[in-house]
Amino acid sequence: MKVDVKMQNENLKKIAKQSKRYPFIAEHRGGPLTKENHRKLIKWTKECSEHVLFLIDKEIDKRLLYALEVAEKWENDSVSTGVAMKASLGAHAVAKQVENPIYKAVARSIGQTVATAHMADHSLGGAFYALKALKLAKKDIENERDWQIKKLGELPSAIIEIVRTMWAKKELDKKI
Repeated sequence: MKVDVKMQNENLKKIAKQSKRYPFIAEHRGGPLTKENHRKLIKWTKECSEHVLFLIDKEIDKRLLYALEVAEKWENDSVSTGVAMKASLGAHAVAKQVENPIYKAVARSIGQTVATAHMADHSLGGAFYALKALKLAKKDIENERDWQIKKLGELPSAIIEIVRTMWAKKELDKKI
């Protein structure tokens, strides 16, 4: 049986465009997100997660540090998406195990960050949970949001637009 690659690619694009996540879908899955921009997106969300690590008032679980390390390695094309997915599960396991809500939010931020390798829209979760952790710690989230936007501004305009549009669409500011 002969496979029509062109038809397969067109079908992938058609299916991808029907998804709410379309702007975050990678090119190889029929979406518009280039591999280079995907890697820049994980860098941004990793910085958001790292920026709130100071909120953890005790030793940081090794699984969280490992997940951040894996995110950086994925950004540099040094590990597979599968490794990143497993690291994300480890970070989410920490979030389930800890009782401190601030620690839980930081762990979720890191879990979402490294999951960005698998699905780019998880990058929103990394930034969102970083803000949530600050709110729980009764810190100024407006300054942090400004910092996140400043860091986002260092990325290509296509990524900035995707993040801003999807953040607004999901009404994440109302959920913090």
